Amino acid sequence: MSNLPEQGTKTAQARRRIGCAFLAGVMVLVSCFAIYFLSQTLQVQRSYLYPFPYRDTVELYAKRYQVDCFLVAAVIKVESKFQHDVHSHRGAVGLMQLMPDTADWIAQRMGERDYEEAALHDPDRNLRYGIWYLADLEEEFKGNDVLALAAYNAGRGNVKDWMEEYGWQDDFSDIQAIPFRETRAYVKQVLDLRRKYHKLYSTAE
Repeated sequence: MSNLPEQGTKTAQARRRIGCAFLAGVMVLVSCFAIYFLSQTLQVQRSYLYPFPYRDTVELYAKRYQVDCFLVAAVIKVESKFQHDVHSHRGAVGLMQLMPDTADWIAQRMGERDYEEAALHDPDRNLRYGIWYLADLEEEFKGNDVLALAAYNAGRGNVKDWMEEYGWQDDFSDIQAIPFRETRAYVKQVLDLRRKYHKLYSTAE
């Protein structure tokens, strides 16, 4: 007895499965292209991927203390994702994740006598202190972003020790040579984000 009809049915079913799989693959590919296209549009990136809350305040203090506002935005993005009420497990507070002792020192240097830790949740105060501190590090390390960011993350004392131990000069730029893995990742991430923020926000609105 011939089994040709059965074979024909199996062949047709196999073709349908292949056709469905091909169609599904095409739809996935189209979806991926659509998602990629949307993610590349200026408005989507600004609104969802790389927002810039508190931009006016950041630009105000960045100009006052002569720091690149896009570098500040990148620091905030990495430190707190622009959430003003966050605490780290180490005790850092607010948008720029300032340690209370550091903030107290900053307040003294700025001549402000009304500092208290609760004030670090105020976006204006946190940004003012954090941007001043970043500017102070930039000045100490001769405008070297890599060293200043490493100091922001790991402490200026550690960076000074590394410079002495490894013979780093003011033009140091080898991020991979930073001894702390967390600090290496931090510096790279901030600098990458700085380029992204500059690309997205440096043009006229």
